Amino acid sequence: MAELTIRKMEIEDIQQVMLVEIASFTSPWSEDIFKQEITENRHAFYFVMELEQKIIGYVGMWIVLDDAQITNIAILPGYRGMKLGEKLFQFALQTAIGRGVSRLSLEVRVTNIVAQKMYRKFGLVPGGIRKGYYTDNHEDAIVMWVNLT
Repeated sequence: MAELTIRKMEIEDIQQVMLVEIASFTSPWSEDIFKQEITENRHAFYFVMELEQKIIGYVGMWIVLDDAQITNIAILPGYRGMKLGEKLFQFALQTAIGRGVSRLSLEVRVTNIVAQKMYRKFGLVPGGIRKGYYTDNHEDAIVMWVNLT
């Protein structure tokens, strides 16, 4: 495989990130939300995964004090099943640890078994349910978390 890189998301990346977003989620974020996250939210950390100068995935998280929350993570459908999501998640986890985070959490659809299995590989465990969390179909979310210290 050609050189794979993960780097900080820039405003110029948003158009390509939107291709990943729209292909991945039934209720995609808008360009404006991404722009606001990377320019105005001092707690937000967003990274893109590039292969041959093409953005094939991204991850976002908020870090507040010693807590991190993954806001979203996605890989273009044509690149799934190659463990790229694991590499991207590992990068986010290492970034959080490097910034002194002691606990990381996220929400995942109850039906997204593939993602749940991946998160378990990194030590995340279910911590609760958010009833009707997803606005597109009111599906429940499992809150998963891990202590990093």
